[in-house]
Amino acid sequence: MRVSSALNKLLKRPSFTSREASALGISASLLAYYAKIGMIERVSHGVYRNPKIESSAPFEWQDLLETAQSIPEGTICLISALSYYGLTQEIQRQYWIAIPHEGGLIKRPKTKIIRTRNFKLGRVPLKLGEYKTFIYDKERCVVDAFKKLSKESAMYSLKSYLKRTDEHKPDLSKFARYARELRVDVQPYIEALT
Repeated sequence: MRVSSALNKLLKRPSFTSREASALGISASLLAYYAKIGMIERVSHGVYRNPKIESSAPFEWQDLLETAQSIPEGTICLISALSYYGLTQEIQRQYWIAIPHEGGLIKRPKTKIIRTRNFKLGRVPLKLGEYKTFIYDKERCVVDAFKKLSKESAMYSLKSYLKRTDEHKPDLSKFARYARELRVDVQPYIEALT
């Protein structure tokens, strides 16, 4: 079967949304047809993927990366980001994705959407295999933990963040700046741990 150049463009990516397909002139009925014949696979409502792409990203992160990629401006945050960085003991039962505070209504299976102000603060690109998305850096995640998670979880994340290793050196000035900008008083906790 001859594939349109618009679909070819989307098939080069591991996943895409029906909105992205529509912007390229591919109708919902055509997407349904392509899914029926196995050319694409429906992951969830409005999210599709190319079943022929063998992912080089670690298997444990593929669903999270697909979900983040499928949400406009989606940024991996809180439990999901802390898990990625190894700064939490919590089990990731759902994918935590941040969007701008003024963003529209978004729903994805097993996903917790967090609307946030200061959306760009600490937002960095993440590339794993063929997936390209965004994640909050370690400092933003730990500060956010004090706002959105239990004190126990936040303290564990802070304690893990403060451990110096060959791969990680805590940036306390950046951490303090983020805490000020996000209006979180973390000083007493840092003093208690250092």
